[in-house]
Amino acid sequence: QVQLEESGGGSVQAGGSLRLSCRASGFPFTSDCMAWFRQTPGNERERIISLKRDGIGIYADSVEGRFTISRDNAKNTLYLQISNLGPEDAATYFCARGRYGVCPSAIAEVGDWGRGIKVTVSS
Repeated sequence: QVQLEESGGGSVQAGGSLRLSCRASGFPFTSDCMAWFRQTPGNERERIISLKRDGIGIYADSVEGRFTISRDNAKNTLYLQISNLGPEDAATYFCARGRYGVCPSAIAEVGDWGRGIKVTVSS
């Protein structure tokens, strides 16, 4: 059974930094492309960053330069480092595993989701 469990969310002051973690289990972690999506109330879930099996990150324009994705294969854990947080980053963040080996860029390409973790940004 595939499980993706996010942690590390919470409230952060604008301009601050945060690291989200996603602990994966139930599948060979090193063989799949993983991604982070985020969603704000009333809006569709959007992919912000993916990490291919070769370690290359694919970034949405809105987060490039402030967000960094990485993985620790020994710990079966995916990370999202966020710096210089702004109000636009307040959202629920979801860890995602690509479907059929695809590196997901859209909801339809995701095979498994974490439950999501909330990030709020205070001024």
